[in-house]
Amino acid sequence: MYTFFSKKFIQLNKIRQELTSKIQKILFNRVKNSPQKRVLKNPLFYFASLSFVLLCLLFFGSSSLAKSSYFKNSEALSFNPFFKNNNNTNDKDLFFSQSNALALETPDLKTTQDGFIYGITTPRLLTPQTLGAIFGATDQQRKEVIDYTIQTGNTVESLAEEFKISKKTIAWANNISENASLKVGQSLTILPFSGVIHTVKNGDTVSQIRQIYGGKIDDIVTDNGLASEGDIFIGDTLLVRNGIMPKKAVASAPNITLADNFFIYPAEGQITQGPHHLGRGIDVGNKCGTPIYAAASGIVQRAVSNGAWNLGMGNHITILHSSGIVTYYGHLMTLFIKPGDNVSVGDRIGLMGRTGNATGCHVHFEVVGAKNFLAKYSVGTFIKYK
Repeated sequence: MYTFFSKKFIQLNKIRQELTSKIQKILFNRVKNSPQKRVLKNPLFYFASLSFVLLCLLFFGSSSLAKSSYFKNSEALSFNPFFKNNNNTNDKDLFFSQSNALALETPDLKTTQDGFIYGITTPRLLTPQTLGAIFGATDQQRKEVIDYTIQTGNTVESLAEEFKISKKTIAWANNISENASLKVGQSLTILPFSGVIHTVKNGDTVSQIRQIYGGKIDDIVTDNGLASEGDIFIGDTLLVRNGIMPKKAVASAPNITLADNFFIYPAEGQITQGPHHLGRGIDVGNKCGTPIYAAASGIVQRAVSNGAWNLGMGNHITILHSSGIVTYYGHLMTLFIKPGDNVSVGDRIGLMGRTGNATGCHVHFEVVGAKNFLAKYSVGTFIKYK
């Protein structure tokens, strides 16, 4: 009996092993021939996977790189007080990156006729060197008079080479010698081309100015944005292209000593820049739209609001006062007067802006024929009406 059952058990066990083997073969073949297995054997699957990984790396890497780049640009601008002011950096007119960092540039997309798309980056903050690199500009195409702050290593010769003007031009404009030692932080007036600057006096004509310095009448009219030869006023600053300072000094109107109460502040705000622009200009910064007042009674000579060149000062006003003294108000947003108007001291003549070559809201205030009374205040001082 025992032998009989033993044989049956062995046979059943053998049958079980054979069935198990067959089932395993069937399952293996199914897995082997499954769609997933075929996909894994396809080389295109690995190519597509690799491409997707690389695309992700490029996307997140470029975002991080852009953020880092713009952050560095913001740090590079930290030397300028304008960008330290939160009110200025919140201005919607400035360009910001997607990470909300201040950006120096913003790209514009252009398309060609065949549909090809490419990017052109337009700098937001321009320098003469940047303009030259973009447009191939020469010194004869730059129009603005620059107030340059001396950096370590600057000399009259190096500046002349950098701005492509003669050393004499720099010396004449700033009343220094060609071999003068320059101090770091010192402000120099840099002309857009070789020549001289002339401040118009009572009785001056373009023809007389041309006879003194040379050059061409047409250049004087064009370079200074004059409507005609007769479109000059006392206190105007004229550029004479290729002019030469005569050996005999040109007589200039003497600076008149005024009583302390002759002028009032042209606006309330902070002194943001000391004497510059031939040493006559003082900048007072405040919010755009801050009222600008006539510093003294007089007659309006110029009230320019058409974006004319005017040495980069934007919309501006000049007022002739007694004794031939002229006050100048530049970078205005709005003008409330016109040429020929009589104004009294304290009359509201415009609103503070940032037109022309300005990086922030301020008024550029000059006094021609007398000392600028705002020069006695140090940079950072807040002036306010009592």
